[in-house]
Amino acid sequence: MSERKVLNKYFPPDFDPDLIPRRKLPKNSQQVVRLMAPFSMRCNTCGEYVYKGKKFNARKETVEGEDYYGIKIFRFYIKCTLCSAEITFKTDPKNTDYTAEHGASRNFEPWRDERAVEEEDRLAKLEEEENNPMKALENRTVDSKREMEILDALQDIRARNARNERVGQSVDLLAHAQMAEVENEEDAERKRLEHEDEKLVEEVFSRVALPTDSPTGEGISGTSVVTVKRKAEDTEPAMHHLLSESARALIASRSATLPAVAKRKKVDGKSSLGIKIVKKGKS
Repeated sequence: MSERKVLNKYFPPDFDPDLIPRRKLPKNSQQVVRLMAPFSMRCNTCGEYVYKGKKFNARKETVEGEDYYGIKIFRFYIKCTLCSAEITFKTDPKNTDYTAEHGASRNFEPWRDERAVEEEDRLAKLEEEENNPMKALENRTVDSKREMEILDALQDIRARNARNERVGQSVDLLAHAQMAEVENEEDAERKRLEHEDEKLVEEVFSRVALPTDSPTGEGISGTSVVTVKRKAEDTEPAMHHLLSESARALIASRSATLPAVAKRKKVDGKSSLGIKIVKKGKS
């Protein structure tokens, strides 16, 4: 097993390779090669289609008596995939292609016919120009005119594309300006609505200051702000009506603990401060 990895073999000093007998093979022996079908074909025996690229184990041989400027031509033998009929095709160095020889017909390829027609027209044109110098001058004039027309058409296309690009840029700028204007209007409308909401909240809700106990429990030490809701009418109700029952009880208890304040004397329906007191009748 280790010898299969050895790269260098031992040759004795008296080894002479010329003494090794040569095998005698036939002059045109066939070789088995692996290849793919070079073109799509149809079997003439069963009508089966063999697509291009199908792999075969083929036999290869050199065609006797045929060459192209010293280039050998080879023949390949394959078998149909359905009926196992023998199919042969050869190389075509002239057209750098293959030609079907026996057992199958090549499928129609329109581009090959178009190429052949173009080649024939080109050869006929060259032959005509060689024999008629005036015809060659006319052909050159026609070719120059065609090239000028193509250049003019290309210039028109470039100018049209440039104009379309400028129009597209202007449209984009206009669209951006319109979008910015719409965004500014939306921002202004949103700010207006927010201002109206804040104003409505201020009209509906009111803040009331409530007394709070001191940390030591000795009397009132400060006030706390409480947000209460007003009535929907225009007239604002009394503040003690807006408070909860617990808040009312707290205020009443704190008021009872406060020292009594001497009442000011009334003079002729007026208080001691000179403010006239008017009592409204019950409605």
